[in-house]
Amino acid sequence: MNLNLYIANKIRKGEITGKKLSGPIITVATIGIVLGITVMILSLAIGTGFKKEIRDKIIGFGAHVQVVNYDYNSSFETNPIERDSAFTTMVLSIPGVKHIQEFATKPGLLKTNDNIQGVIIKGIGKDFNWTYFNQILVEGTKPDVSGEATSNDVIISSTLAKLLRLKVGDKVPMFFFQERMRARNFTVSAIYDSSLPEFDKLFIFADIRHIIKLNNWNNDQITGYEISLDEFDQTPTLAQQVDILAASRISPDGGMLRTTTITQQQPQIFGWLNLLDMNVAIILVLIVLVAGFNMISGLLIIILERTAMIGILKALGKQNHDIRKVFMYLATFIVTKGVLIGNVIGISICLIQKYAGIISLDPENYYLSTVPIHLNPLHLIYLNIGTIVVSYLMMIGPSYLATKISPVEAIRFD
Repeated sequence: MNLNLYIANKIRKGEITGKKLSGPIITVATIGIVLGITVMILSLAIGTGFKKEIRDKIIGFGAHVQVVNYDYNSSFETNPIERDSAFTTMVLSIPGVKHIQEFATKPGLLKTNDNIQGVIIKGIGKDFNWTYFNQILVEGTKPDVSGEATSNDVIISSTLAKLLRLKVGDKVPMFFFQERMRARNFTVSAIYDSSLPEFDKLFIFADIRHIIKLNNWNNDQITGYEISLDEFDQTPTLAQQVDILAASRISPDGGMLRTTTITQQQPQIFGWLNLLDMNVAIILVLIVLVAGFNMISGLLIIILERTAMIGILKALGKQNHDIRKVFMYLATFIVTKGVLIGNVIGISICLIQKYAGIISLDPENYYLSTVPIHLNPLHLIYLNIGTIVVSYLMMIGPSYLATKISPVEAIRFD
């Protein structure tokens, strides 16, 4: 029988005679751990969820990696590259690459009877991945860009629809400035809402063949390729592999290819998102420290309350390390119980918010309509292990206080 564990369990249950402060102190210490774990799980889930949602929205407009002309032109009036089926096949053979699609862009003006708005028309083809847009389309139907005839349908944002007073089915002319002004008449077939004002006010989507004709390109010329990956964290590594393939492709006219990643295209947004990691880390450290000091104060009070018991145990021959073990076992009981309850509460709240969306947000300020939640099992494991280890290490110091108590002074203190 483990006598140290037995005594610790008796203190936890309040079954040892004497002062009765242990029960309330243990309860308060446990509640502190529960609250700490719950807040940490919520902070981590909301922080990673917000970052993931915003990142996915941005990638939905531009993919993880783009392959374009090696001209370092940063405008949307681009120089073309040649379609290369062999190149796309090689890119798709890279492990981690999920999809590749062609695209083209061109700036222009949308004009109605009352308003005019500068936009970027993004050309998409039959290989376009509709996964993201299926989630953000709020009205209408997707244009058919896979038919033999060029589609005149376009997708605009709800922001542009409100600004220009357009609805599904309306005709809208668009003007392009080249050697001479050129115009195209489009029909609004669908409206999307990404809650990203910078993108919603800028992009409309149409058949890529319109841009090819407007630029007087041949049918084998496009702006470039967009490459989607299985995991965002793979972007630097896979972009480098794609770049090696792109560097080996030289078109008949001597043109070359280059690659850009989504983080290079949108450095301000991703720099802002990276700050969220620092904020979450600071919150986690502060909460762990507060929970740890709560445990320290609770354990010190329990040790002081059990001074007479410590003196009696020493008088009976108990060694200092045995006395310390009693209180370390007690601390382990408190931390373990607090962590388990905190996980149940924290994960439950996260799941309710994830699937019910009870807490809403203002999309104009937060780019999201509800508080985002992303539960990563690995993050939860690290969080729990880290909390238990840090709390246990912080208990070692206070446990030494019990070894400094003299049996004679302890019994007299009682």
